[in-house]
Amino acid sequence: MGSTIVDFYLVQKMHATMGQKKKKQLLIISICLNLGLLAFFKYSNFFIENVNSFLEYSFGTEVSWTQILLPIGISFYTFQTLTYSVDVYRGTHPPLKKLSDYLLYIMMFPQMIAGPIVRFNTIADQITHREALYSDRILGFYRFVIGLSKKVLIANVMAEKADAIMGSTDIMSLDSSTAWIGLLAYTFQIYFDFSGYSDMAIGIGKMLGFTFPENFDSPYTSKSITEFWKRWHITLGAWMRDYLYIPLGGNRVSPYRLYLNLWLVFLLSGLWHGASWNFILWGIFHGSFLVLDRLFLHSILDKIWRPISVLATFIIVMLGWVIFRIESLEQAILYYNRLFAFDFQSLIWQADKLFYFTLLLAFLFSFIRFIPLIGSKLAQGFFKESFSSSGMIFAFGACLILFCFCLATLATNSFNPFIYFRF
Repeated sequence: MGSTIVDFYLVQKMHATMGQKKKKQLLIISICLNLGLLAFFKYSNFFIENVNSFLEYSFGTEVSWTQILLPIGISFYTFQTLTYSVDVYRGTHPPLKKLSDYLLYIMMFPQMIAGPIVRFNTIADQITHREALYSDRILGFYRFVIGLSKKVLIANVMAEKADAIMGSTDIMSLDSSTAWIGLLAYTFQIYFDFSGYSDMAIGIGKMLGFTFPENFDSPYTSKSITEFWKRWHITLGAWMRDYLYIPLGGNRVSPYRLYLNLWLVFLLSGLWHGASWNFILWGIFHGSFLVLDRLFLHSILDKIWRPISVLATFIIVMLGWVIFRIESLEQAILYYNRLFAFDFQSLIWQADKLFYFTLLLAFLFSFIRFIPLIGSKLAQGFFKESFSSSGMIFAFGACLILFCFCLATLATNSFNPFIYFRF
């Protein structure tokens, strides 16, 4: 709250200043304030840990340090404060006149903790002028229930299996079948967890009269990593493109500089997700495939049968999730070893019927775009279009049943982590 108040008056002064040099100085102060707080709270521990590793290896000594707690949601609302400063500086939109409006923008509870990242120019007019219609409240409720169902009925079931397998302290004892099941479970856990949260945030925003941007668009149906990043965490990708990639030169530079920019943007994207070497490697992993797409991979995948290219991309994304999930690089290498040890064993289907049934549902809803007739329509997003009266009644009844079922599940199960809160 303190940084938000300071930032509000800094940007007000920047907007009122006539000289371009003074404007730029105030913009730099605003950016340094916000990125400085993010760097201190999120990366200080990581920095000191690496410094201590070097000092202990070289001199046998360490720097004393008190661990810093990470404020929940700081990565998300920091990016929103940056869009405010930059958009006002660029003249995209004038600043808000009231401090309370700016506090509302930054601290809007539906999406403050884990997104979607709402850029200032897309929501500025809604902050000062909006109307919450009854139809919006109903549609918002539908969207909220869809997100809640993704989280409670699919992601939580996947999470228990993923934690049991990928969080194992004895990875070398896993056979290849179990290792792949654990990776599949995490692959669907992270998607339904985060897209479910985004749906809930969008739904609550709709009920309050706000229209938040979409954050997911059937990402696992992508036929290349480039397409995947147009469908996965859309608001982060758009932010990185407009506020980092384009200022670095975008597509207007030499091919080698373009590849370096892509690689650098995704290295920073990995670092944004967490202060750990595994997240940095995950960013490098995706950045490298984006460069390979530009060089030759995209043209190859574009020529082959789409289901094959989608399967190839899906496997690449899955393999990337290993280093995203397992922070220890040594343990991650061991897990890759078990995936490709080829000591497959038969799975005991009867022992965990709920998990395998939920896994089937996860496959269905992740690849629903491929279902003829209904797939293309549902893939655009659930319950975003207008309904007929009978359709409205049916949708309301279905969502009410789902809502009650989710509440019953929550009441009987204490396992309910949100993955993206930690980022």
